[in-house]
Amino acid sequence: MEVTLLVEAMDNSFRLMENAKTQAIELLNSAVRLTSETRAVEKKKFETIFTGAREARARVQNMIATFGILFVFWLVLSAKFDLFHLSLGVICSGVVTFMSHDLLFANVRVGDIRLMLWRFVTYIPWLLYQILLANFHVASLVLSPRMPIYPQVVCFKTKLESDMSWVTLANSITLTPGTITMDIREREFFVHALSKKVADDLSTGEMEDRVAHMYMEADHIYIQDVLDVAPIFGELRRTL
Repeated sequence: MEVTLLVEAMDNSFRLMENAKTQAIELLNSAVRLTSETRAVEKKKFETIFTGAREARARVQNMIATFGILFVFWLVLSAKFDLFHLSLGVICSGVVTFMSHDLLFANVRVGDIRLMLWRFVTYIPWLLYQILLANFHVASLVLSPRMPIYPQVVCFKTKLESDMSWVTLANSITLTPGTITMDIREREFFVHALSKKVADDLSTGEMEDRVAHMYMEADHIYIQDVLDVAPIFGELRRTL
């Protein structure tokens, strides 16, 4: 009888210990789950704050860059530097900047506005050089007794993604003598070319690649892109 009671007491003790163990494991799992969720919430809050600050900074940079470009353009076109015209230029540039500051730099994915502006500045001399070469070519066609002109329409599908890059490419083609951008339909360019050489030069895609490089398009990754943005990612890692 005593032995039986002792065995039952031992069984009850083991059962209680097992239940206590199970409850302890459940409590630990709940604590771990709550800790993970808390960390996830804190991380999300941090990422939201960081992203918001980065977007605000990018917005300010966009507005400053847009205002600078518009005001310089105003000065070039007006060629007047008295107080009245300068004040009017500041007001007009400020209004246009406020209304459309997210249009000019809408496709910046990596890097910052300073890098994009620098690439834009370096793109202008190359474009002017191409315009100069095209002028000589068109002049040679006009002055040649045989007039070797073979007008044709060149169609190509662009790899560029943003509207701003399309506009830049279309205007660059039109500014170059011998080619005119006729239409853009569903990322397909229709360009009128004056001669076979002009059409062949356009088909190489060099101008498209340079525009893509300037706007840092996703489908055009260059070694120089990696070198340019490496310091930026290094600063981001240090802040994190």
